[in-house]
Amino acid sequence: MRGQTHDSAPPTLGVMSLTSPPKAVPGDRVAVISPSFAAPGFAPEVHEQAMRRLAEVTGLVPVEYPTTRQLGSSAQARADDIMAAFADPSIRAVLATVGGEDQITVVGRLDPDVVRADPKPFCGYSDNTNLLNWLWAHGIQGFYGGSTQVHLGPGPEVDAVHAASLRAALLTGERLRITDPGVSEDVGKDWTDPAALTQFGDREPTEPWSWAGPARSVTGRTWGGCIEVLQWILTAGRFPDDAGILGGGILLLETSEEVIDAREFSWILRSMGERGLLAAVDAVLVARPPVATMEHAPPARDRAAHRERQRDTAIEMIARYNPDAVVVVGVPFGHTRPQWILPYGGVMTVDGAAREVWAEYA
Repeated sequence: MRGQTHDSAPPTLGVMSLTSPPKAVPGDRVAVISPSFAAPGFAPEVHEQAMRRLAEVTGLVPVEYPTTRQLGSSAQARADDIMAAFADPSIRAVLATVGGEDQITVVGRLDPDVVRADPKPFCGYSDNTNLLNWLWAHGIQGFYGGSTQVHLGPGPEVDAVHAASLRAALLTGERLRITDPGVSEDVGKDWTDPAALTQFGDREPTEPWSWAGPARSVTGRTWGGCIEVLQWILTAGRFPDDAGILGGGILLLETSEEVIDAREFSWILRSMGERGLLAAVDAVLVARPPVATMEHAPPARDRAAHRERQRDTAIEMIARYNPDAVVVVGVPFGHTRPQWILPYGGVMTVDGAAREVWAEYA
C-alpha cells in the first residue's frame, strides 16, 4: 500500500480474541527484515553467520528484502518490505534483524488487512515493540525477542535457551519453563571486530530472581516490551483508551541499552500506573536490565547497585498501583544475553507460590 497512511489508533479488542499464527515447518521460507536499523548493512559478516545459523537451528530458509541491508532506507520502504513479507504466501514467519529508534514512523504505513489475511509468527524486541504492539492491536500474537544480528550471528554459538525458544516460537509451539541460564552479558563484541564471530561478550554470574506480591499463580496473555518504546507508543496514542483491555494479563517490562537510571524508570512506571496499566494486570515480569554499554563498563559493584535500584523501583511502584500483582524481577529476556524469546499476546504462567515462570508458544 505505497503512499497510504493507515489509522494509527488501534481498534479496541479483547485480549482473548488474539489469533495465534500457524507454525512453520522445516524447509519453509522465513523473511528476515530490518524494520528499524539495517544492521546487516553495517556488519555483513555477522549477518551472514546469523543466516547460516538460522537455517541450522530451525531448518527454515532465510529470505532477505530490499531494505534488509540498506542503511538509511525510508520509513515507507521498510513498511513496503513488511507488507511484502506478510503478503507472500510462501513466507511462513518473519524475523527482525535488530531494533533501532524510529519504527514508530513505520507502523502507521501498514495495512492490517494484509496481516489478518495470512497471520505469521513475528519475532523482534526493543524498537520492534512498535510492530508487536501494532500486531497485538489488530488481533495477532507475536513473540518478544529474537534479533538475528544480536542473538544468532555473534559469538561461538547460539545460546541454548535462545535456540529452544526460537524453535518453539516458529516451529513446535510447545510449553517451556523459563529458567535462568546462570550467566549474562550486556553487550557483545563490536560487530566490526572479527572476534565478534567467535567470542561472546563479557559474561558474569546472574543473581536469583526477586519475587514480590502474593504467593499465587497467574496465567494470562502478555503485553508490554521495552519501556522506553512503550512510552513512545502511549504518547502517539497507539494503545486503546481502556486500560482494562489488559485485565487479567501479564505485563512484560524491560529497559534498553540506553541504560536509563532508576529515577527515569520510576517516572515511566508511574505514568503507566496513572494510565491504569499496572492496576489492570495480574502479574508483571521485569527483565534483567543491561547496565554496561560498548563505551562504558562500570565496576561490578556499580553494575550490581544499578540492577538493585531498578529492582526496588519496579517492586515499589507496581505495589503502589497494584499490591495484588505477582511480580518477578530479573528474568532473562530483552536486552541481555542469553535471551529467552517470550510470547507477546500469547499465554504465560507466573507462579508466585512455586516461583516458576512458564511460556506457551502455541
